[in-house]
Amino acid sequence: MSNNQPNKKNTNPFQGGGAKKSPNGGFNFYWLYAIFAIGLIGINFFNWTPQPENITFTEFKQMVVTGDVDHLEIINSELGKVYLTEDALQKEEHSKNKKTPAPSDENSFMPRGPQYVFNVPQADFFGQDIQQLANDNGLKYDYIKQENWFGGALEILLPIALLIGFWFLIMRRMGGGAGGGSQIFNIGKSKATLFDKNDSIKVSFKDVAGLAEAKEEVNEIVDFLKHPQKYTALGAKIPQGALLVGPPGTGKTLLAKAVAGEAHVPFFSLSGSDFVEMFVGVGASRVRDLFKQAKEKAPSIIFIDEIDAIGRARGKSAMQGSNDERENTLNQLLTEMDGFGSNSGVIILAATNRADVLDTALLRPGRFDRQIHVDLPEVKERKEIFEVHLKPLKLVKDIDIEFLANQTPGFSGADIANLCNEAALIAARKKKTSVEKQDFLDAVDRIIGGLEKKSKIIAPKEKETIAFHEAGHATTSWLLEHAFPLVKVTIVPRGRSLGAAWYLPEERQITTTEQLLDEMCATLGGRAAEQIIFGKISTGALSDLEKVTKQAYAMVTYYGLDETIGNVSYYDSSGQQDYSFQKPYSDKTAEAIDKAVSNLIERMYQKTLKLLDANKDKLTALAKTLLEKEVIFKDDLEAIFGKRTFEADVIKERIAKEESSKAIESAPIEEIEAPKAATTNNEETTSTTEEK
Repeated sequence: MSNNQPNKKNTNPFQGGGAKKSPNGGFNFYWLYAIFAIGLIGINFFNWTPQPENITFTEFKQMVVTGDVDHLEIINSELGKVYLTEDALQKEEHSKNKKTPAPSDENSFMPRGPQYVFNVPQADFFGQDIQQLANDNGLKYDYIKQENWFGGALEILLPIALLIGFWFLIMRRMGGGAGGGSQIFNIGKSKATLFDKNDSIKVSFKDVAGLAEAKEEVNEIVDFLKHPQKYTALGAKIPQGALLVGPPGTGKTLLAKAVAGEAHVPFFSLSGSDFVEMFVGVGASRVRDLFKQAKEKAPSIIFIDEIDAIGRARGKSAMQGSNDERENTLNQLLTEMDGFGSNSGVIILAATNRADVLDTALLRPGRFDRQIHVDLPEVKERKEIFEVHLKPLKLVKDIDIEFLANQTPGFSGADIANLCNEAALIAARKKKTSVEKQDFLDAVDRIIGGLEKKSKIIAPKEKETIAFHEAGHATTSWLLEHAFPLVKVTIVPRGRSLGAAWYLPEERQITTTEQLLDEMCATLGGRAAEQIIFGKISTGALSDLEKVTKQAYAMVTYYGLDETIGNVSYYDSSGQQDYSFQKPYSDKTAEAIDKAVSNLIERMYQKTLKLLDANKDKLTALAKTLLEKEVIFKDDLEAIFGKRTFEADVIKERIAKEESSKAIESAPIEEIEAPKAATTNNEETTSTTEEK
């Protein structure tokens, strides 16, 4: 909204927050509390009149004998107030300050308080002593009874005031922190934020890179709100709800923001946890209030982020007499989405990364008709995401975005945004004027491996063990066909690891048994290298063993890739836990699974030992190179092992040579000499390259 538009009073109940300041700078009610507190402090801590001095009863009697006491007041038989004569007062003031002038007649009429006080003794002879002093010295005294109304009222009112103040504080907390006692009655109101037609939301579908299919699905909902007659003319009904499902950071909430920016209809946004409250019935009340507001502003869109907070599957055996607030909230949500009453003109969008735990009633047609899967971006989509996040950066001219997209498999949109920011921070730390390619590679290492710790002291023997461990990973992955190709190996500590190896995973949707087994061998390569070189193993392979064990159990129990267990899967993709027992197999089958997993891991470990033992000299050469350089790359492995015979470019060269040789054999006799010469030249060129 531009600055020249007039200010409007905010009457929207969904845009709650704290107490607003007066736009005209008027008097704030809370100043009264401050003035009252300052007054109490002044009364209690500042002495506006001279306070009497405490004396003993014996000292009082001496003052009576010397004739300094004018009269005595005995308050409630507990406190004695001593009033001095004028002569005694003048003497006392003159002794304290010799420059003090004698009191004038003008000030003689001013009332004076008691100069001394003493506690009345509890003995019975006090009355006799006072009477004796009166008879012998002419002491004037009087018994006075005073009622302490303020103290009594304070004892009664103070607890009540504390209870009222505590209740007021609790109600303000429950009311969302807004000022005013009316918040006591707003606990059941919805906490959704309303984006109306006049609100400017700058996010559009152009800002959402990739996600072409998801944008197409969501854009259809937006188009229906803008042009409903195009669909209703054919008798079609727009889906009442769409559920965005995908891993964290893939852009589900960003896609919902784009819908709010494109639809130009009232858009209610809130989180699933906004329905949850410590009081029973509040969640259901907020659901009712939310849909009531949405129906009043129909056509409208409701977006519930992280809906699994209230949409989890309901339990089958609730405790007797218990009242589950979350289930009540979910039941009310189900009723509002597609219950007995009409709910036309309100479309519900929701996002979650735990669709497997949602209640089946929530996912049926009529509530969430569509499940839009927002998966991790592919290479092309990562390139588009890089183009968005690289715009604000100052880059060098030769940045290859396609190379960056290929180097970040498995990265989500949030990961790529973080990567670009980390690269800019690294370039700034190195005092560069622009972000270079190496800065992005360093950022990838920083995100995946952690912070580099060059200052960490490692003993030479441990460093040698780490070098052979990482060399074992690199050697195994290089020699096995289905293992991921190596990119970089280092023995510089990063994060919690003492060494690291980077691989470039393939873009594949399914994985074969051979690929899984080769990946297990590559993971066990570090432990096997320690066994071959040193004859003993260390604790450095903890994460490797954890990864291999989980993968082996998945192969046996989920994917059915073990011959002993057979084509059986114990994986429950629905997450509803329909079984009445903990595991869907017997104890005998559990023993068979454990044995199959152990045999599978041991077979792969023995295979890795044989592979590394056959290439022990190259493994040692690679470890020495790693000890010397601390960081090695793909080129260093090619120098020791040669090119991988099963890589795509090598296979293409071999196929081209085979086709060329077949063409020579099938050619006429007079045409054979020229191709032979060309073949000889090609072979010489290849051998020269290998020697280099």
